[in-house]
Amino acid sequence: MVMKKKIHIRRYRQIITVFSKHGFGLLLDQLGIFAHLNLEKSIRNTKIEPGTSKLSKGERLRLSLEELGPTFVKLGQILSTRADIFPVEVVEELKKLQDSVQPFSFSEVKAVIEEDFGDQLKDIYKEFDEKPIAAASISQVHRAKMNSGKQVAVKVQRPGIEQTIHEDLNILKDLAHFIDHHTQYGSLYDCSGMVMDFENVIQNELDFTKEAENLDIFKKNFSKDKGVKVPEVKWIYTTKRVLTMDYIKGIRVDDGKTLEANDIDTWQLANRLATSLCNQILRDGFFHADPHPGNIQVLPEGTIVFLDLGMVGSLNDTRKKMISNFFIGVTSRDSTMVVKSIVDMETMPKRSNMKKFEKDVNRIIEKYLTMPMNEIKVEELLSEILNIAFLNHIKIPREFVLLSKTLVTLQGLLQSLAPDLNALVVAKPIAKKLVSQSISTEEIGREIRRNLWNYKELFNVIPSALLDILGKLEEDDFSVQFEIKDIHNIQKRFERAFNRISFSMVLLAVSIIIAGIIIGSGLSANSGGEMYALNLMVLKTGLGLAGIIIVGLAVSMFKSRR
Repeated sequence: MVMKKKIHIRRYRQIITVFSKHGFGLLLDQLGIFAHLNLEKSIRNTKIEPGTSKLSKGERLRLSLEELGPTFVKLGQILSTRADIFPVEVVEELKKLQDSVQPFSFSEVKAVIEEDFGDQLKDIYKEFDEKPIAAASISQVHRAKMNSGKQVAVKVQRPGIEQTIHEDLNILKDLAHFIDHHTQYGSLYDCSGMVMDFENVIQNELDFTKEAENLDIFKKNFSKDKGVKVPEVKWIYTTKRVLTMDYIKGIRVDDGKTLEANDIDTWQLANRLATSLCNQILRDGFFHADPHPGNIQVLPEGTIVFLDLGMVGSLNDTRKKMISNFFIGVTSRDSTMVVKSIVDMETMPKRSNMKKFEKDVNRIIEKYLTMPMNEIKVEELLSEILNIAFLNHIKIPREFVLLSKTLVTLQGLLQSLAPDLNALVVAKPIAKKLVSQSISTEEIGREIRRNLWNYKELFNVIPSALLDILGKLEEDDFSVQFEIKDIHNIQKRFERAFNRISFSMVLLAVSIIIAGIIIGSGLSANSGGEMYALNLMVLKTGLGLAGIIIVGLAVSMFKSRR
């Protein structure tokens, strides 16, 4: 770590100087950062910028991050979703962070492309506009034409940006490690964890092949929805630093005048946008995590185009069900269901007070559920839940933070397009459909097959283990020597272990039987209605008996713990 600090000392000085001149010098000194970095007095005594005292803490933080460049701007944009960590006024200011920089030269663009493809630019593209159509801190986009005549958009990474971000990440890791282990904030914030999450996000954004994969997944998920579109990737002309895709010229989703001039119904557009994002979250478990107006365009016929899928969120089936239950609970005004979905979703450290958390969340939910549905602001609801989680020392899963960011951005877009439309109302039928599908016979069959696959290794291990035991029992000199200490606790542990094994074996047996019945039902559906009805009745009876057996074993296990 000392060697890294020596290598990056110039950048360390720059970071500390910028924060100090914006009024954060005292905080850095109190944290022990100056002593940690062994900085000289000239850095410690950096003069505060004139007029700084008139600015809020959030404004000063935003100005500091913007001055420090792309890594810190990206970090600030992600931290703007963390209402569980920062006060509301700071979060609102961080949302204003601008990722606007001067474009880099065409000669640099040409050099990156030719280096990656090992060919002349003129031999790769028939035409290539030297002026970019968009520029950001990590990359810029140029319009071009393939030799086939196809119009494409070419995204090119800014030269040297990967090295700059890598250096900044090392500095952030060092500072986060110091704060976690040497300050009072270490027990409240998982700074190292936050930096690690940020590193994962920004590393994916630096690898354009990741974004290309995201575009392909998104395209597949919406292949049957003609109202949603993403650019098609030209893989043969795509590398880690260059992404070539279809050029799509649309209208910015927040350009109300142009939308009106093209007779686009903004309410229908808002509903389609909300439905699309809710399907991404609840149906696909794969969603655009940065759907700001610059990343969403609208074609003249009303088709929505999603751009820039460098930042995405993903949810497994369990998380999708929990979030579905959250939406259903809010729209059905069922506070118990909402609280349970949130509690199930969070990661509970040992210091967490589960009962207090449930009580606090229930109080928040009850307040919102008394409002008319169209008056519930999802961004405020999520912000309060995140804040309650922080106060109860609960670590929020990264995917939930990204989800919150997406929903807050969505609600902002809906407010400008159709103020009376609420994302929660749109989400309710989608969530209900997902929950009903999860308890269908087909889904139960899939779950059983997954369980059987999970037990496959157990079946492979048990026979050889039993043979080893029998072999030792047959040996003439086999003997057992043991000393019993604390026999009562050992007996209790043995009973618990035996109960778990019994529960697993019974569940496995029931799964196999039900799987057979389901397969039989599927076959008999083609052979006759009566046989199918009989199999269905047997399936229901089997499920009922399985439930009784499992409940009985669960009660037995509970008693053995006492």
